[in-house]
Amino acid sequence: MLYVLMGKSATGKDTIFKKLLEKKELNLIKVVPYTTRPMRTGETSGKEYHFVSIERMKELETAGKIAEHRCYHTVHGDWHYFTADENLNIKDSSLQYITIGTLESYVSLRNYYGADFVTPLYICVDDFTRIRRSLAREESDDNPSCSEVCRRFLADEEDFSPDKLSAAGVEVSYENIDLDTCVHMISHTIKANTHQL
Repeated sequence: MLYVLMGKSATGKDTIFKKLLEKKELNLIKVVPYTTRPMRTGETSGKEYHFVSIERMKELETAGKIAEHRCYHTVHGDWHYFTADENLNIKDSSLQYITIGTLESYVSLRNYYGADFVTPLYICVDDFTRIRRSLAREESDDNPSCSEVCRRFLADEEDFSPDKLSAAGVEVSYENIDLDTCVHMISHTIKANTHQL
């Protein structure tokens, strides 16, 4: 089973992701995504990402091993981020994988592995809380930008619109007002799914 944790910006996805991985009783395996962007200082290949060349990405693509793919056009060129079906046994009922993604990546993963093997975990927070968190996070940046907060907010409204969530079959959400409660509810879902397998 593969769990895809997703949500709009400033909903606490990264924190929830870490908390879930810390829960040993869940036996979750982190899916390490792939990227063609250069490795940054402090990063280790195989930990944050598998850092690969464009040529390696094309080899995986030719072999039909890319489960989902996104490309970002940056000032440094195109940077690709993707999930490769290498050393993953998603259909093994004894293994529980988790990754952070977008709604689009969830749909791609579901289409690649099958709906029975991919479960969405949609995190939500009310808009005012999200804006407050986004502004606080942006203020700590070296070059804070209110326009970037607004851009992300509006992009998220489009990317996670009710119509798109409905079309993707995402019917359950987890409200992250209290972190511990949210993590507990998601843990309960994972445990319940494990017992059904």
